[in-house]
Amino acid sequence: MNPVNEEQPGTQGWRRLVGPAVILVAAFVATSPQLFRGNSCGHDFNFHLVSWLDIVASWRHGNFYPHWAPSPNFGAGEPRFIFYPPLTWMLGAMLGLFLPWKGVPLVVTWLLLAGTGLATRMLARRALTDGPATLAGCAALFSGYAMFTAFERSAFGELAGGFWIPLLLLLVFRDRNPSGSVWRRAFDGSTVPLALVLAGAWLSNAPLGVMASYLLAVVALAMAVQLRSWAPVMRATVATALGLGLAAFYLVPAAVEQKWVEIRQATDDPGLLIENSWMFARHAGNPALELHDVELFKASAIGITMIAVALGGLFISWRRGKLLEKREWWITLALIPLFVLLLQLPISLPVWNALPKLRFLQFPWRWLLVLEAPMGIFFASAVWMTGRWLRVLVVATSSVLFLLAAVFTTQVFFQFCDDEDSVRGTLRAYTDGSGFEGTDEYAPPLADDSLVALNLPNACLTKDPQVVLATAVDELTPVYEQNKGICDATFSWTADRGKPSDEHLHLETVTPQAGYLVLKLRTYPAWQIGVNGKLVNSLPRRTDGLVAVPVPKGPINLTVDWITTGDVIAGRCLSLVTLALLTCLCLLERGLPLRRRARPRLS
Repeated sequence: MNPVNEEQPGTQGWRRLVGPAVILVAAFVATSPQLFRGNSCGHDFNFHLVSWLDIVASWRHGNFYPHWAPSPNFGAGEPRFIFYPPLTWMLGAMLGLFLPWKGVPLVVTWLLLAGTGLATRMLARRALTDGPATLAGCAALFSGYAMFTAFERSAFGELAGGFWIPLLLLLVFRDRNPSGSVWRRAFDGSTVPLALVLAGAWLSNAPLGVMASYLLAVVALAMAVQLRSWAPVMRATVATALGLGLAAFYLVPAAVEQKWVEIRQATDDPGLLIENSWMFARHAGNPALELHDVELFKASAIGITMIAVALGGLFISWRRGKLLEKREWWITLALIPLFVLLLQLPISLPVWNALPKLRFLQFPWRWLLVLEAPMGIFFASAVWMTGRWLRVLVVATSSVLFLLAAVFTTQVFFQFCDDEDSVRGTLRAYTDGSGFEGTDEYAPPLADDSLVALNLPNACLTKDPQVVLATAVDELTPVYEQNKGICDATFSWTADRGKPSDEHLHLETVTPQAGYLVLKLRTYPAWQIGVNGKLVNSLPRRTDGLVAVPVPKGPINLTVDWITTGDVIAGRCLSLVTLALLTCLCLLERGLPLRRRARPRLS
């Protein structure tokens, strides 16, 4: 008998909502430490908060899909939204339109943890009944890596993977027409949703997109071998092409324009090398990796615990005979913890070097993300009992464990905010226009973010385009001081119809002498700069990456406009073509009815 069909009459009607409701409450419990202790300012907290603030400001200027973030580099900006996927920054910005900013990170965390639990529950329902499937969802959202990602790292884009990965597995495992032809089995209505899920992964987080793509390939191949059918591979191949095409409006510019920034900063730092992040690796005597090793130890402890729970649950379920049905489903799911464990060890280095973009993940332990759902399912399958009172005992014990996990999270992973990194401090800095530190990998080539000074004027007139506007003292951020006379004159942007847009700047003034206007703006090829109606095609390069524009003496009409480059147009066109193909495939799959089962005749 199929476990999914072992439904009691009591599971009908409103009781079907009990499982999802339990997961929503569990996600609230997991998030609740922030209600009592304030926001957890993890590693990426300020990055996301500033992004949300900049997006809301851009929307109010009428720019729905901005590319330039004006606040980083203390107001000089960076092309953050070209390289960081849009879904999570749009989600946070939309919530910021209605909620107080202090509550936005909390709600985002709750939504993503709830999505992790609900998606895992959907995947588990393929082989488990409602009770253990709900328990699996709770175990996934309370897993060590989900809590580590939510509180210690505040990596909201990666946290979204807890939702996308189970859905991807669910659609790969689906075989709605097992007796049909390869064509019918491959295109059974799952290809379009699978393409949408893969696109969602890429549009949430780039490392997540890499993991989802490789996981899809491995799982599809494993299913094909066991089913002795090319249908899973065909479905995965078509879905991958369509998913990447659908996300092309982001992927194409992000790939093409990497040469315009120092993107290698994301992988070349010693703390970001795969070779330095094997499970429980230590680098004694290397001060540059001291903090890295602290985080690595935490991630390694989480990883070995999750792998042990997954494999232990698998073994117990096998001994209890729970894996007799849907063997292909269980066997393929069982490969995931083994696959993840292999990638944590130095023996896997040839794999990291051989597969394109895999090193872009920076840390092998990021693969623990794909282990959350399988671990939750194996755990629930192992502990779930058949007797009523035994089930009550399992639920009670699991609830205590999950509460303890929330308390443990508060003690170990929760990151208290410094005043400047808190929501209040960030809003204060945003309001006064002082700006924030930049992201190294988004800097112009050969430029140094640490040389960008605080309190720069919008435009500084100088005879020397390489003039140093401010010098750092004791390795602190340099601060521009007006009274030192470094600039011969300073100017502010001319407001056109109110506050100028962040991607369309204008300066109309009269300069007392010929020279260079050093702008409070980082260089980027997408900026089109004009002086008195003539385009400026050649600009001197500064070590701080700021724009320096040659100007004559007298009236100046300076315009700086963000233009739509060819790669952006190509990406948008490819996404539109893919959307049309996706629509045609959806109609085609609906036109391929499943083989009808023979109905018994009524006597």
